[in-house]
Amino acid sequence: MIKRHLAIALSLILTSLSFGLPPTAKAQSNSEIDKIRAKVHTLSASRGSLVEVKFRDRTKLKGYINSVEPLTFTLKDPKNGTTQSIAYSEVDSISKTGGVSTKTWLIIGGIAAGTVTTWLIVKPAVCDGGAQTRGIC
Repeated sequence: MIKRHLAIALSLILTSLSFGLPPTAKAQSNSEIDKIRAKVHTLSASRGSLVEVKFRDRTKLKGYINSVEPLTFTLKDPKNGTTQSIAYSEVDSISKTGGVSTKTWLIIGGIAAGTVTTWLIVKPAVCDGGAQTRGIC
């Protein structure tokens, strides 16, 4: 009986500790930093493209890459024109923003497929094989 109570108490303590402790900070390896540096160099080639930087602390920042240096890069704010120096080690990911998203293309494709299907199935049923001469027939 005592072993059972001890096991339950120990499992409750371990569970509460796992939820109560803050998550450990994940250190970035040199290969991850090199990947981010390469992505910044690639995106900086097209000067007019807007990029979104996601930091390791889950914050986001949008802007234009102004300059690229060995340890940092400079991001220009599109709204007020201020620049901010960002270290590669602070960045979780960087991507180009703007353009049409995949979700938008899927919606457009679905609408097009529905239109074609409707035209191929509903029109012959309504028009009765061409015997009628009114409406869309």
